[in-house]
Amino acid sequence: MHWINWAIVVAYLTYVVVDGIRKSKDTNTIAGYFAANKSLSWWVVGLSVMATQLSAVTMIGTTGQGATDGLRFVQLYFGLPLAMVILGVTLVPLLHGSGVYTAYEYLERRFDAKTRSFTALLFLLSRGMSVGTIMAAPAVVFSAVFGIPLVWAVALIGVPTVIYTMIGGVQAVAWADVKQMVLIVVALLSIMVVLLVQMPVNPHDALQIAGSTGRLKTFDFRFDINEQYTFWSGVIGGTFLMLSYFGTDQSQVQRYLAARSVEQAKTSLLISAYWKIPLQALVLFVGVGVFVYYQFVQPPLLYNPAHEEAVMAERGLAYDALQSEYSAAFTLRETAALDVADASDDSSAAAAMEIFLAREADIQTIRGEALAMAEEVTGESSRDVNYIIPRFVLNELPIGLVGLFIAGVIAAAMSSISSELNSLATTSVIDFYRRWVSPEATDAHYLAVSRGATVLWGVFACVVATYAVSLGSLIEVVNRFGSFFYGSILGVFLLAMIPRARGNGAFIGLIAGMTVVGVVNFGTDVAYLWQNVIGAVVVVAVGVVFSGGARDPATS
Repeated sequence: MHWINWAIVVAYLTYVVVDGIRKSKDTNTIAGYFAANKSLSWWVVGLSVMATQLSAVTMIGTTGQGATDGLRFVQLYFGLPLAMVILGVTLVPLLHGSGVYTAYEYLERRFDAKTRSFTALLFLLSRGMSVGTIMAAPAVVFSAVFGIPLVWAVALIGVPTVIYTMIGGVQAVAWADVKQMVLIVVALLSIMVVLLVQMPVNPHDALQIAGSTGRLKTFDFRFDINEQYTFWSGVIGGTFLMLSYFGTDQSQVQRYLAARSVEQAKTSLLISAYWKIPLQALVLFVGVGVFVYYQFVQPPLLYNPAHEEAVMAERGLAYDALQSEYSAAFTLRETAALDVADASDDSSAAAAMEIFLAREADIQTIRGEALAMAEEVTGESSRDVNYIIPRFVLNELPIGLVGLFIAGVIAAAMSSISSELNSLATTSVIDFYRRWVSPEATDAHYLAVSRGATVLWGVFACVVATYAVSLGSLIEVVNRFGSFFYGSILGVFLLAMIPRARGNGAFIGLIAGMTVVGVVNFGTDVAYLWQNVIGAVVVVAVGVVFSGGARDPATS
């Protein structure tokens, strides 16, 4: 990589770390370290909430999702505005005014200690696995750039991030998130400009080509619970997912607990309500743009460079033959794509489009053979979707923009990982260590334990990261991990708003919810978004049924 790109990466990361440490004031108490002494402005909290979710996974996994599947993924977020309005009048004022450090502390006040601990444990499991996936995204880039094993790439990201998180508290993390958001948006817009300038067709023709392959299809109104992304799964399942993620996930709750007031906490959530869907659409459009660009510039047959190298080493002659077939098919498809763009009327456009789709099918058939060959050689799935954008950036972007994008990916990863590790450490210390092990220790002691917990969770995340890339689209992996737990966790908090609900009922309901979701996840083809609805409904229904009788002592 050119030294200018390295200079951009090093300069930006140095600035983020130094400025983050400079803003790490008042971290000698748990109130300052975990909640920034409730001093953050609404816009800082709002950008931090968005940045924690808009991680390196988004820049790599979601853009790759756009290139292979189009805009359908944006339907996942259709429930977000409704979820933010609901949270603004329910959980946000409830939790912000309760004086807690974690959302799960409130559950003991409302129910009992076992419900609090079980819910907190589920959060630790879900977020611990998810942060590993978030760490895997930049590791993909490093692995592609340096040609180093994925394990070392994970360590390259994980180790400095853990150190940075140990030094800074939530205030430093939040301000780092603000910088992350600015850089990500600039990087994405820059890539879109490059795509528009370098494509040999005008934007109208580019959209026509993308639309012919279904990549501009945004709405799917089929009510099919086995289909991952539909309007209904987004509005219904997505609402439950967002309610749980933004309302009960400590990585998000910790942000608005640090806001100056309840009103500022509410306002911070409206940033996501208004801007998350357009921003997510921009991310997906970048992926769609890369797909169209590769109609005219031949992409690699295999995007995963490690698998490509392994196949060439073991099946060189067969792969070369397939590569020749691929090049010939690409030339035919490129000609067909240009004919679509040059069509002078509807009839000629329709005829050209039919030929183009046939050529595209030929390309996909050849790529399928290459992927199968890679799986036979390596013994693992190639998961090319996670490598599309890194290969495009490294091969096609001009000097400077490569560094900008990689800096954005690394900064996004460090910011999101630090946010997750900070929330994992907070929950570990507040909900388990202080609650069950050492309830009367000093703030200095709790902070030391928190830093130790940060290291342990960082190691756990690195282990998960080494396996996450092989699981599929990284953005889907994160949401699958979350959806397995989020619905049941949300159900407990919904029970907390029902006056007749009791601690025993909440605990039994939580067990029932996780059991049912487990059966649905492993035994059916139901789309993962619906697991959020199923988990929440089961927890509430079972919790209410088992809340009959005398009031629990914890709620009296």
